[in-house]
Amino acid sequence: MIEIKGKKVLLLGLGLHGGGVATACWLYKQGAKLIVSDLKSRTVLKSSLDKLKCCQGIKYVLGEHREQDVHWADIVVQNPGVPKESPYIKLAKKLNKPVVNEATLFFDHCQAKIIGITGTRGKSTTTALIGALLKAQDKRAIVAGNIRTQAMLDVVDKLKPDSTVVLELSSWQLEGLEAIKVAPHLAVITNLYPDHLNRYKSLADYYKSKKEIFRFQKLDDILILNADDKVLRAWGKISKGEVLFFGKIDHKKSGAFARHGLIYFRKDKKVAPICKTSDVALAGEHNLENVLAAVTAAKALGVPDTLIKSVIKKPLQLSGRQEIVGQKNGVTFVNDTTATTPVASLAALKRFGTDGQRILLIAGGADKKLDYKDWAQGVKKYCHEVWLLKGNASDKMSLSLKDFKNIHLNYTNLGSAVREAFDLSAPGDVILLSPAAASFNLWNHEFERGEEFNRAVRKLK
Repeated sequence: MIEIKGKKVLLLGLGLHGGGVATACWLYKQGAKLIVSDLKSRTVLKSSLDKLKCCQGIKYVLGEHREQDVHWADIVVQNPGVPKESPYIKLAKKLNKPVVNEATLFFDHCQAKIIGITGTRGKSTTTALIGALLKAQDKRAIVAGNIRTQAMLDVVDKLKPDSTVVLELSSWQLEGLEAIKVAPHLAVITNLYPDHLNRYKSLADYYKSKKEIFRFQKLDDILILNADDKVLRAWGKISKGEVLFFGKIDHKKSGAFARHGLIYFRKDKKVAPICKTSDVALAGEHNLENVLAAVTAAKALGVPDTLIKSVIKKPLQLSGRQEIVGQKNGVTFVNDTTATTPVASLAALKRFGTDGQRILLIAGGADKKLDYKDWAQGVKKYCHEVWLLKGNASDKMSLSLKDFKNIHLNYTNLGSAVREAFDLSAPGDVILLSPAAASFNLWNHEFERGEEFNRAVRKLK
């Protein structure tokens, strides 16, 4: 176990999402001599710093990172916002300093059974679904990780050996598991699509980070993969543990699948129906995938069919994920701020555009080195008007939409775009914020962007 008490610990990156605060607080409570360093200013970090006022004795180095702090530290804790190519991370490794992240610390100190979920899309919804399914059987189950509501280090000391924790794990968090060579008992990979290519050297490098979720699994562990994804099908052949699949068609392997309006589960060549696809409360074809993944996990963990059917019948809404936030004069407003890739945005267009509704789309932002050709075709098919927020991704979008007439460019004020869209809308229309791009050129994070959209909707009269 990594010893923290009395050690000199440098936390590189505090951030604004909450994970950095939870990490700093946990390290402080463990008795670390702690320096927190972040490139952002004290003003920008105020909300995070305010939450750490109770932790007296933490030293802050803000607006910069310093080599002297790396030399000082016994352990360097890397926030997900700090890339592995950072010269300070490279210096720490050169000096043979242990470099860990919040996931390293969590897995190292967690006594509970860990269920881990990753993937490019759908991991938050799948995490929430698996959490709900397990809580229906055992109320002590906890959901945490790469979600806004519960950072993993906020809960690690509450977990007991006979409890279960469901973790959403980002690619950056997964990179920390190599340091202690561990993996979740049950791992789920929802899918793989191009993303974060502004952060990773290549698509293969990004996919490799996702593979970390099962790299150190053992023979008695379980891996659940999307059978509709050819890369993930191939990964099933290299897993050490049991492999289950899920898919929207019958994949002929063990796991859940949909066929003729029913969801089935196959194990040991025995196939049994679980429920109807019409029982699924979550709308959208992409959410059927998420439900199938969650059903496969629930069956592997012994959740009865009656509980599975009961849980998936209940509506589940996560903030900023195709979230209907209001209706005015017959116009529906949808906050899909977490759609930071073209693929994610396309899912929203298909969901809200297939019933003949006109979509007035607000999109754009910072580029993650992604391709927008398919997204542009979807926009042309489903959208009546488009407002593009300022950003280098928006520049690429406008080129892909060069023959699309109803396009409005270079918005820095989201409220203005919402107001203009509402003025041009008619009853039955959908005003959709689904950016298909990152937010960091105009906001601190995507949820801040979504909150501004919600405020703009509330102000409309």
